[in-house]
Amino acid sequence: MIVTGDAYVDHPSFGAALIGRVLQADGLRVGIVAQPDWRDPQSLRAMGRPRLFVGVTAGNLDSMLAHHTAARHRRREDAFTEGGAIGRRPDMASVVYAQLARAAFPGVSVVLGGIEASLRRVAHYDYWQDRIRPSILADAKAELLVYGMGEAAIREIARRLARGDSDMSGIAGTARLLGAREAAGPVPEDVLELPSFEALRDDPALILPLTQAVEAQQNPDCGRPLFQRHGDRAVRVEPPAPVLTTQELDRVYGLPFTRLPHPSYSGAIPAFAMIRDSITALRGCPGGCAFCGLGLHQGRRLAWRSRDSVLREVAQVAATPGFGGTVTDIGGPTANLYGCRNDGPSCRRCTRVSCLFPAICGNLGIDGRAWADLLRSAARVPGVRHVFVGSGVRMDVALRTPEALRQLVRHHVSGRLKVAPEHVDPETLRRMRKPGPQVFAQFRQAYREAGREAGKPRSLVPYFISSLPGCDDAAMAKVKEFLQDQGLVLEQVQDFIPLPMTAAAAMYVTGRDYETGRPIPVARGAADRRRQVQALIGGTASSARGSGPARGGRPERGRIKPRQAGASRRK
Repeated sequence: MIVTGDAYVDHPSFGAALIGRVLQADGLRVGIVAQPDWRDPQSLRAMGRPRLFVGVTAGNLDSMLAHHTAARHRRREDAFTEGGAIGRRPDMASVVYAQLARAAFPGVSVVLGGIEASLRRVAHYDYWQDRIRPSILADAKAELLVYGMGEAAIREIARRLARGDSDMSGIAGTARLLGAREAAGPVPEDVLELPSFEALRDDPALILPLTQAVEAQQNPDCGRPLFQRHGDRAVRVEPPAPVLTTQELDRVYGLPFTRLPHPSYSGAIPAFAMIRDSITALRGCPGGCAFCGLGLHQGRRLAWRSRDSVLREVAQVAATPGFGGTVTDIGGPTANLYGCRNDGPSCRRCTRVSCLFPAICGNLGIDGRAWADLLRSAARVPGVRHVFVGSGVRMDVALRTPEALRQLVRHHVSGRLKVAPEHVDPETLRRMRKPGPQVFAQFRQAYREAGREAGKPRSLVPYFISSLPGCDDAAMAKVKEFLQDQGLVLEQVQDFIPLPMTAAAAMYVTGRDYETGRPIPVARGAADRRRQVQALIGGTASSARGSGPARGGRPERGRIKPRQAGASRRK
């Protein structure tokens, strides 16, 4: 049984549906309970007692992020719920659902998964509660936690339980809460011991070296197991699971998804409307941005589907009743990294947190031809009129692949393209692990030239972030001045949220630079945050000057609604 905090949509972008289909393909019967009444254990009993385990996920977003804004206000919409209704899932949903499962089915194993579990697998800082919390395993008292994308680990768990094996040790991509007897023994030499939960609670400054240690062990080929004491017990985190091969990804995405919400829903599910006609072509994010949780969840290693697998899904989308002829996205965390490789011999020994910062690693194989060919081929599928790229595009990579960039602009931009310069202040960009401001200027010039060559003027949707630790009013003034000089008018600012276990959260808690350890300013109060946001939105809307409007008669603009830092619509 899988319990999820999202509405049930049988689409591979929804984690519960994907894991359910993977287990079903192994011959298991899978029941999915979506958004149960967490006050009543009876809400889980409709399908009877599960034979193997209850898998619990908060959904495609951390439940606290789904409910609360950067200002700690309650959100007005939950995009993963029918009608966008708020309140269908609890805060800290993984913990509440685990307790509900134990009440409904005493003695059945409970396994946590999803991004909430991934980012809370060790003791961490919770921004909305403003305190250090233990590993979510200790709070939920679950038997096991699966972090990352989870297919390989969950299949191994099911196999062991099906044959009556209760030993869950040594499964890559999992974490266990050890009993007092097992935790009392010496820590093996190959295991890295983290500061304990109690030490972290007493001295939050330890979250910085803890985060650095976790980040350094994210390589599935050379990562070490982690060990963290919680009182007389301990959490043991195994190294990340190996990324799926192209053939394995093809098998997963070739499973018989209906790509539709459950027929019991009568209202629209906003998140489904956004991804209905989109396709995931790759996984993994090698960027290592300090404020983003994707690298800690999906991992830095790139994995992509074959061209034929993606085209089969495009044909399936095109055959869906009501399809309007437009594939809204073929992408993933970063669309133009499709076909790129970071799995060579040197990569398998590497502990760098980013393949792209401070400069693009020479071992990252960048080749835009596979991506360009995929997009061209998808546009030729019968029933498809347009193939657009809705995922973000990495600008420094695009500058290395000019032919692919020209094709993107000519054929695959719906009018505006999303890019994320995030800032222009060099020190703030360094703390973000983003390239310098010259990259955005170079990309913008190349993008405009490609638009002129194609006779199709295109504008950009640039994302900028406010309130990142280390960013003060002087740094925001540089962004304001840059926007005015470039004629950019923003209607959106990405207000920083310290996601659990990220480098930026460690800087927020400690008030220290992640690399140097030196004190940095941190915008903590609502007034400081509001001032940084207004420096961008209020300061540019009426005073755009410099290069003026983009071709086509209007300024390049941002979007209207604030974006959530590090949130991803991908599983």
